[in-house]
Amino acid sequence: MRLLLVRHGETPSNVRHLLDTAVPGPALTELGEAQAAALPEALADEDIEALYASTLLRTRLTAAPLAAARGLEVIVRDGIREVSAGDLEMLPGESAEGREYMRTIFAWAAGDTAPRIPGGESGDEALARYDAVIAEAAAIGAGTVAMVSHGAAIRLWTAARAHNVDVPFAAARPLGNTGVIALEGSPSDGWKAVSWEGTTVEPAGEAGPTGERVDTAG
Repeated sequence: MRLLLVRHGETPSNVRHLLDTAVPGPALTELGEAQAAALPEALADEDIEALYASTLLRTRLTAAPLAAARGLEVIVRDGIREVSAGDLEMLPGESAEGREYMRTIFAWAAGDTAPRIPGGESGDEALARYDAVIAEAAAIGAGTVAMVSHGAAIRLWTAARAHNVDVPFAAARPLGNTGVIALEGSPSDGWKAVSWEGTTVEPAGEAGPTGERVDTAG
């Protein structure tokens, strides 16, 4: 299966760099709406057979133009929502608490899944719910599946599950609004990331694209 993990369009909380993870969450900004409208053209070469979005409003709004263009129903699943910020909800991402949120998430990606976001979830819980939706999508037999999800959750799952993406790589590559990570594989055989926002992904440990410091969640 080819799996396209798409971050949602820009929201007011993204502009303000806030940890905004609760359901239903904000709608899109004017720029976010334009980003969503551009997705059908950006993914024109992808033969998408199934389209998923999380329970947060911003992902469903982002998925809507693509669904309309392809004649697809948006399958809404809670499992691909953002990693819950818990007690850190609506704090600035650049604050000490915001930085700890991302450090905890990347510790999960490295295999230390027991720690819990204060008032939120553990890595075991976050990865299990995401895995369940991926498994559901794989079971329907579609060749290419797109999932509109969230920055921290996408980077966590990709770093934890793609054999060629390590934590330093994922931590150095913030995912822009409507940025896409493309993977190929299956739950049984494992996953390989083939591109990260259009850049080919090198094997873990080898030279690859670098980017900015760890960012806040989307």
